[in-house]
Amino acid sequence: MANMKIRAAAFLSGVALLSACAGPAPGPQLPPATYVSQTEAPSEQYVIGPLDELQIFVWRNPELGATVQVRPDGRITTPLITDLPATGKTPKQLSDDIKLRLAEYINDPIVSVIVKSFAGTFSQQVRIVGATDKPASIPYRANMTLLDAMIAVGGLSEFAAGNKARLIRADRESGVQREYSVRIDDLLKRGDSKANVLLRPGDVIIIPESMF
Repeated sequence: MANMKIRAAAFLSGVALLSACAGPAPGPQLPPATYVSQTEAPSEQYVIGPLDELQIFVWRNPELGATVQVRPDGRITTPLITDLPATGKTPKQLSDDIKLRLAEYINDPIVSVIVKSFAGTFSQQVRIVGATDKPASIPYRANMTLLDAMIAVGGLSEFAAGNKARLIRADRESGVQREYSVRIDDLLKRGDSKANVLLRPGDVIIIPESMF
């Protein structure tokens, strides 16, 4: 009789463990997002980051323009200008800085800066790590959702526990990090639209591997 009770207890413990592994991770949930945004609102202004590619135009002085990549140290070099800080500035702010430098050589320069390829600062990227086909940092774009991010990294790996994934988000006003549970298995494998959530710049998505 005692052995039967021990076996029953062990069986129930195993069932509970399997249920915990199969079920979603506990934690607060984010509100669902639609697959196609009803209102394509712009996001906050883009901030230039290391490795961004910039095209610089100087009106009536094409020889002073250039296509440059922001160096890892956050600076750029253009004709007549060396080691100009670019990281952390909007394209408008950078064009104003270039205009100020060029004013030493030409009268009233008109400068424009276009970002040709985007990397952005870490605060403007979405990072996906863990059990995915290709963990990556991807530039945030307006109205980006969890589905968009998972498509960008090629989905889940074979042994991913998608419903136990977590989304880490820092509150910009308080600096406090908050953790949310996300159900990536339900989103990708079952097409559950309620599992699709809006992302924000700086979000980190962590996907664990299944124990079985």
